[in-house]
Amino acid sequence: MAQFRYIVDDVGHAVDFYVDRLGFVLEQQFGPAMAILRRDDLELWLAGPPASASKPMPDGSRPAPGGWNRIVVVVEDLEHLTRNLRQEGVRFRNEIVEGPGGKQILCSDPSGNVVELFESA
Repeated sequence: MAQFRYIVDDVGHAVDFYVDRLGFVLEQQFGPAMAILRRDDLELWLAGPPASASKPMPDGSRPAPGGWNRIVVVVEDLEHLTRNLRQEGVRFRNEIVEGPGGKQILCSDPSGNVVELFESA
C-alpha cells in the first residue's frame, strides 16, 4: 500500500471532500490535526495546521497545500463524475484531456491540492 501526505487548511473539510466525493474511507481522525483515509491501495494522510508535518522548517518556510504534484484516482465514468462534481461546486484546473492511455482531468480539494481523476482507455 502506498501512503501519500497532503497538507490541508482544514482536516474536516478535506475529509468530507475525499469521502463524500471521491470514495475514500476514513480510517482514523485525530481531531483537526490529522486524518488517515484509504481508497483501494492508497492511504492518504491529511495533515492540518496543528500537525507535526505542518510545522515550519529550520529556514522558516512553512509547508502549504497546492502545487502540481498529485494523487491519481482511477475512475470508470469520468464525464459523469466530472459533471456531478461540478454541480457540487468542485473546482477544476482544466477540461478533460485524452491521450493514448486514457482521459484525465485535474480538480482541487478544498485546500487547493490537485487530484487527477483518470479513466483508462
